[in-house]
Amino acid sequence: MRLKDKIAIITGGANGIGKAYVNGFSREGAVVVIADTDYKAANNLAASINNKGGHAFALNTDVSAIRDTEMIAEETVKRFGRIDILVNNAAIFGRIKISREIPFNELPLDEWDKVIAVNFKGVLYCMRSVVPFMKSQGGGKIINITSGQFFTGGLGKSKYAHYIATKGAVIGLTRAAARELGEYSINVNCIAPGSTLTEESEDDEVKERRIQSPLQSRSLKRVEYPEDLIGTAVYLASSDSDFVTGQTIIVDGGGVMN
Repeated sequence: MRLKDKIAIITGGANGIGKAYVNGFSREGAVVVIADTDYKAANNLAASINNKGGHAFALNTDVSAIRDTEMIAEETVKRFGRIDILVNNAAIFGRIKISREIPFNELPLDEWDKVIAVNFKGVLYCMRSVVPFMKSQGGGKIINITSGQFFTGGLGKSKYAHYIATKGAVIGLTRAAARELGEYSINVNCIAPGSTLTEESEDDEVKERRIQSPLQSRSLKRVEYPEDLIGTAVYLASSDSDFVTGQTIIVDGGGVMN
């Protein structure tokens, strides 16, 4: 088990790709803190893991609120004494609907603010909250989830500039933080998934785009599923990546080669 007894916080871990990270880390022996606004789903997932012999607990968390992110860090340290891993997965896109057909200059400004608050500020707040503890304990791993859409500018004819812009900002923050935190043995890296089909209910048109549009440019001609991302996340969370920082690993079946 590559993450045995490591303490990992995973935001947005109750559903979709986040749920895959939670299950994958648990199988590798990590104690997982599932931080999500969908507390019922998070609590059910934690119970399922605990019933199987793992160790997880849920926290009702809005990452766009700094006090909530401070609470995650404080509660985790109170219970377990440390924070080894942070996975910043929480984001607005699939489960929380945003506009996808409106040009960037016509998107409502309040929707820009909403997406920025979760997708960028949420990552910043979580990092700010855990870094003091990671510094004091002598190291840690931070994994920020960006998107392959940053490299392509979008998927097919869809338009969601606010989402893409925030995912680019996450890459910038990751690189800057990696420079600053390296002397404390804190690794900061990104995973950029391609368009991934989850179990979450979406309208048929969106599902069709997720399945068909990426296949045209993808080297591996199949659908991407959340499970395809677990190996990369475990690698970045484990000691295998101790000399890797400031990097963005694109996991999309060879659609983007950057």
